[in-house]
Amino acid sequence: MALRLGEIVARLGGEIVGAGDTANLSIVRVAPLETAGPGDLSFLSNPKYRSQLGHTCASAVIMAQPADPADAINSNSFAVIVTPQPYLYYARVAQWLSPPPAVTPGIHASAVVEGQVAASASIGPHVTIGLGARIGEDVVIGANCSIGENVVIESATRLAPHVAIYAECHIGARCIVHSGVVIGADGFGFAREPAGAWVKIPQNGRVVIGDDVEIGANTTIDRGALGDTTVGNGVKLDNQIQIGHNVKIGIDTAIAGCVGVAGSAIIGERCSIGGAAMIQGHLTLADDVIVTTGTLVTKSITRAGTYSGSSPFLTHADWLRNFSHLRHLDAMADKIRALEQRLAAMEKKS
Repeated sequence: MALRLGEIVARLGGEIVGAGDTANLSIVRVAPLETAGPGDLSFLSNPKYRSQLGHTCASAVIMAQPADPADAINSNSFAVIVTPQPYLYYARVAQWLSPPPAVTPGIHASAVVEGQVAASASIGPHVTIGLGARIGEDVVIGANCSIGENVVIESATRLAPHVAIYAECHIGARCIVHSGVVIGADGFGFAREPAGAWVKIPQNGRVVIGDDVEIGANTTIDRGALGDTTVGNGVKLDNQIQIGHNVKIGIDTAIAGCVGVAGSAIIGERCSIGGAAMIQGHLTLADDVIVTTGTLVTKSITRAGTYSGSSPFLTHADWLRNFSHLRHLDAMADKIRALEQRLAAMEKKS
């Protein structure tokens, strides 16, 4: 696909800056500043990479309004799209230039289908679709997926190969589910007998996933014990995340890889959870909370903000202050010992 720069701006906004007929520049792909060549559109969102403008061979660069591009244009002969959010703009152009593959309707001869499949859906080799399941328009189900009884998958959702969706679960429209994902396995629910043996608690709820959700490879989302585990519209889950039973995740929240969320935790809307963070069960995170990488959350967070640390976690500002002291702990200990010795000497004299 090739786009003219003028087409891009007409659709996505921004302002073209540059000499000559910049609106008719042909753009065929997006690329980083250091590797971009003719026909490439690059972007500058972090000022520390501004020096790369002097060497880039891109045809055009997306830049923020505060960065004056005039000198770079004169010396490098590339056009500029000026926009307040260059990284977001780049993402939208990249989507436009790299649309998902077209759906090829049909059911592979090796698939076993007992449910209802829309005529426009694509069902790959060795897929199994259980009794009562409903597969919507333009859905793509990759090879070796297992779709349980009474599962609903709404329109334009795409499942990569080797995805398992257990019975009764509901997947919204336009979702992307990557390989190895398991949705609806039993939650970790057991009661203990006095002698120490464990008694399994039946997990009778579902997993209900909203629209426009993306789920990374090998992520698992457990079904509810009684009620449902729910994932709101627009949520983005990275690879290798564990979501426990009866967890609720609010709309547009993003969770990075290797995060664990224990059962019955409630995560608000528009939250960001850094990689390898751990969220304990039966607590609540307010809307617009940011939990940084590796943080252990052991109690509810009631106010928006950034939180860091382990035991216990703190507001990010408090954690930074305390950690600055922690780095000098040995020196502080030496000073304390010296003061103790001086104090002991003074007490002896008195």
